[in-house]
Amino acid sequence: MKNIITLLCWSLLCMFSIGSAAASKDSTAAGSKPNVLILLFDDMRFDTFSYRGGPVPTPNIDSLAQEGTRFDNAITSTGLCSPSRAALFTGRWGHKTGLDDNVHLYHSRLSELALSEGGLLRRAANSGYNVSYVGKWHLGAQGPSLRGANFIWGHDKDAERHARPFVPRTTKASIDRYYRGELDGNNEKHEYYRTLAGTFESTEAGIEVAKGQQMLRAAARDGQPFFGIVSFEQPHPPYRVPEPYASMFDPQQVELPGNHGIERVNKPMSQDDIVWPWHDVGHMTETDWRKTRAFYYGAIAMIDHAVGELIKTAKEEGLYEDLHIVLLGDQGSMLGEHNLYDKGPYAYDELMRMPLIVRSPGIAPRTISRLVSMLDVAPTLSEIMSLPADGEVDGRSLLPLMERGDKADGKRPDIALYAYEWYNGGWFGIRAIRTPTMKFVWNPGDDTDELYDLENDPLEINNLIGEKSYRKKLLQLIGHMESELVRIKDPAIETFHHHMKIYKK
Repeated sequence: MKNIITLLCWSLLCMFSIGSAAASKDSTAAGSKPNVLILLFDDMRFDTFSYRGGPVPTPNIDSLAQEGTRFDNAITSTGLCSPSRAALFTGRWGHKTGLDDNVHLYHSRLSELALSEGGLLRRAANSGYNVSYVGKWHLGAQGPSLRGANFIWGHDKDAERHARPFVPRTTKASIDRYYRGELDGNNEKHEYYRTLAGTFESTEAGIEVAKGQQMLRAAARDGQPFFGIVSFEQPHPPYRVPEPYASMFDPQQVELPGNHGIERVNKPMSQDDIVWPWHDVGHMTETDWRKTRAFYYGAIAMIDHAVGELIKTAKEEGLYEDLHIVLLGDQGSMLGEHNLYDKGPYAYDELMRMPLIVRSPGIAPRTISRLVSMLDVAPTLSEIMSLPADGEVDGRSLLPLMERGDKADGKRPDIALYAYEWYNGGWFGIRAIRTPTMKFVWNPGDDTDELYDLENDPLEINNLIGEKSYRKKLLQLIGHMESELVRIKDPAIETFHHHMKIYKK
């Protein structure tokens, strides 16, 4: 009898334990869908913020950096809006997604990212997330909506799919006028810098903040796990801001870098191409360049205000404490370095490096110096959000680095691959490999490759590709590039092998 009672008690205890474990598992599963917010910025350089020692006070972005993981050597996939955004949301290179050029712009052959590439948005929506999108998409008309997101606001929201592309006729006319000595309102060159009428609230950035706040308030009431993206057009050139940001920085006090306006020597001819009318900078005076840089700094200050407003709303709505936040730029931008403006088919650090901060509750703040990639964001968020796989990805999760620091991921080489396949219909096929101290750029559409010693020449002025004393380092970089091209199944590998024979003799 005693044994029977003992057996019954043990059975009841087991049932209770199993039930408790199941309840605990269900609770964990219910709580395993964390809220995530992406703050994405357009053509935002890595080096301007005060947390990086830059010239612009950015207290709100600095605060986020202090709370999260700073990736101080993050590299975009491509220095071009559409391909870098496709890489961000899919974790795949353009030769796999089919998106390796800008969409819906003059000369481009592409109009959208294939709908089969649902990316993070579709995966999150299918996993029970309330997915909402505000702002610039630039991967095809109606793209977020077609992937299951609530597309709250943006130029692509109701646009026609596969429409005729934008042609920059007015931009070309403006450049012609500048060469005639004519200026725009306020004696400015509006294709480069412009004082906007009105206040912050009336700008596109202000509207995106208001719509982002609407999104956060709705998420706080909804009860579903939340995945939101606020994607700003700022600080994409031309640099256009209202007061007080337009006069916040004195152009005459702006410090110009050592590679500003220099003549390009022993560089690929493609860097001389005028792909977009405002790339023709022969009319730009030093004063124009100083004003352009000052307005860019004003745009960064305005962005910091925008970040502060969104974070304030998240806190007011009770979302902030458990909110995962990713702040990043899609790529950098040239402000006169190497006498270049905006972006183009090259691999200078001012373009290929990007800011990246990931705030993840429960993970201690730290700074990561290892090289990481734009393609790493999708697998990182996939792991955080427990999303199902949607095929092969080229990026690697950043969580090991976030949780344990620079030495955590022994299998991750301290290198980053960058590509520039097309630019608005023009093929370049560029691949670049960067280490902490060196960079090699393969230019298959040109007769000149590039090699830079970043320790001794961080401004990338001297192309060392023909220097015999650097042959060993060059061969190491070629080996790194080969391993990456093989790993990602890059179709350029055969041509790469052929072109590299000259360096291996």
